[in-house]
Amino acid sequence: MSGAYAVTMGDRGRLVVPAELRERAGFAAGSPLVLVETDAGVLLLTREQARARVRAGLTGTDPVGDLLADRRHAAAIENRP
Repeated sequence: MSGAYAVTMGDRGRLVVPAELRERAGFAAGSPLVLVETDAGVLLLTREQARARVRAGLTGTDPVGDLLADRRHAAAIENRP
C-alpha cells in the first residue's frame, strides 16, 4: 500500500480511481463520495468517513447547548424593560 496515486483529470472533471485503491476503500460504482477541501489539500471520503470526521471534530463540544444558551441570552436582552 503506497497511499499515493498519480491520476489525471479528464475534460469533464472526471477522475479514475485506481482499482487497487477502489477495492481497499470499498468504493463501488455508484458509491456516494464526499470531497472535502482542507488546508492540506482535498480529501475523498465516503459518507460514513465524512460523518465520522465531523463527529470527531465535535467531540467535547455541545453545539445544541451553546445555541440554547445564546438564544436564552438574546431573549433576556429583548425582554429587559
